[in-house]
Amino acid sequence: MSHAMTPQLEALLEKHQNTLDAALAAIKTRDYWTPYPENPSPRVYGETANADGEAAFKSYLNQSFALQMPGIIGEAGSEVSPYGIDMNVKYPLVDLDQLLPAMQDARKVWRDVGPQGRAAICLEILERINKRSFEMGYAVMHTSGQGFMMAFQAGGPHAQDRGLEAVAYGYTAMMHTPASAVWTKPQGKQDPLVLNKTFTTVGRGIGLVIGCSTFPTWNTYPGLFADLITGNPVIVKPHPAAILPAAISVRIAQDVLIENGLPAHIVSMVIDADASQPATADLATREEIKLIDFTGNTPFGNWLEANCTQAQVYTEKAGV
Repeated sequence: MSHAMTPQLEALLEKHQNTLDAALAAIKTRDYWTPYPENPSPRVYGETANADGEAAFKSYLNQSFALQMPGIIGEAGSEVSPYGIDMNVKYPLVDLDQLLPAMQDARKVWRDVGPQGRAAICLEILERINKRSFEMGYAVMHTSGQGFMMAFQAGGPHAQDRGLEAVAYGYTAMMHTPASAVWTKPQGKQDPLVLNKTFTTVGRGIGLVIGCSTFPTWNTYPGLFADLITGNPVIVKPHPAAILPAAISVRIAQDVLIENGLPAHIVSMVIDADASQPATADLATREEIKLIDFTGNTPFGNWLEANCTQAQVYTEKAGV
């Protein structure tokens, strides 16, 4: 066990151990498996899940959406539902000069939670997101313009699958190296040299996940959960047309972090103060940003690759 596995985290890992084991088996066999049912059936998600999800979505309209981050300096948001609903949801604006140093500080705590603790927290976040798949379906529908069934499946369970897959691959990579070893070198007639070695997986730095407007969760969760499981705090930068699904995801993640005694801002969200003047380029070139995941148009993907030399950049351009 990691040196920072509290009894609470150990219990959380035990709760999710079967899901983790099945996910690790699935990435070895490459066979079909999912813990997140794609059928929006009342038998699966509960008799009132659809009504509850729609009510939860409507509760965000014409309100300020609260997230916990250092350096909040105002609010913004200009989403318009393609279905004609006036959304008028406002989200926090943050001062990067306050947020980024705080996230740097939080890196140490998140590192010390260890691979098993991080896996437990990621799985808890995904389980809670799954339970709110109807709410997410309405949020994706009213931002992306997809029909409800597609918004539910692609924005809900299928996106959660991609997040879980990232957790499984990241976990496997980290557990490949032993956490400790006794190193013994014979010295002939002398006593052998004996070293007790410990190995700690250390993230690269702050991750940035740049969302797209068409699949705001399906294209965000892989980068988000890959960064988290490997010990990196993450900023989600949603597309200005599809902020709500990202914001709900970030808030769920923050709830789980807080409940486990960790800083909420390990998962943060940055939006544009004005959609006509995107903040993404300024954020992506910050020295503190060490990982970037981007899905979107080819010109900006090329720009990120050329200009964000301080970071490891992963791009999915033009859907190819």
